[in-house]
Amino acid sequence: MKLYDIVFSPTGGTQKVSDILTGALEGEVSTVDLSDSRQDFNAVTLTQEDVAFLCVPSYGGRVPAVAAERLCQMHGNGARAVLVCVYGNRAYEDTLAELEDTAKQAGFRVVAAVAAIAEHSIARQFAAGRPDAQDTAQLAEFAQQIQRKLAAGDDSEPAIPGSRPYKKAGKSGMVPKASKDCVSCGLCAASCPVQAIDKDNPKRVDETACICCMRCVAVCPHSARALNAVALSAVSLMLKKVCSERKDCELFL
Repeated sequence: MKLYDIVFSPTGGTQKVSDILTGALEGEVSTVDLSDSRQDFNAVTLTQEDVAFLCVPSYGGRVPAVAAERLCQMHGNGARAVLVCVYGNRAYEDTLAELEDTAKQAGFRVVAAVAAIAEHSIARQFAAGRPDAQDTAQLAEFAQQIQRKLAAGDDSEPAIPGSRPYKKAGKSGMVPKASKDCVSCGLCAASCPVQAIDKDNPKRVDETACICCMRCVAVCPHSARALNAVALSAVSLMLKKVCSERKDCELFL
């Protein structure tokens, strides 16, 4: 059995959750980075004996479209899949349901699912520091329960929450812009999951292609990319009521 960590994590929160889960299991882990636009995802082929953790953030209660597209290019070939959805303490809505359908389309068998919390990628004061020690302990226990199910040969499908049709996908409209501190090093352009930043002029962004993932903000070594302060303040105020109360991680077996 090979263990695969197939993850879309532009700002690192989803990767942290995935690392906790896979780190609690035995065996070497092979990572597939769904945010790397240079990868040939059609070349990713698994077998029935393999186990894959399919890990994505929730964007407005949905799977990021580019992550779903890249997952669908893979060849699951009956490999068992653990779905992992990570959200910023608001709600994940139809993310797991959509991820389940995407996984099956790619040929995976869904045997478990996890919903976990990480720091909000836009309004970072919400779920700050998560996954924390409490999350880590809970997720490690989830991994052990999943491993016991796999060891028992139990391939039954869990009941996954969510609605079909899914909620309408939307865009936050929060497109980061370069400030006067930008030195045009090009790291943001090279790292952008959807190549929305001009490689020759990183201060230029294709706003129709941008998915507002905040990868460019996270990787900039000069802190030279940021959101409009007024718009960010408005979003933070809107999220305050629904994000302030701590939510727990969930396991579906």
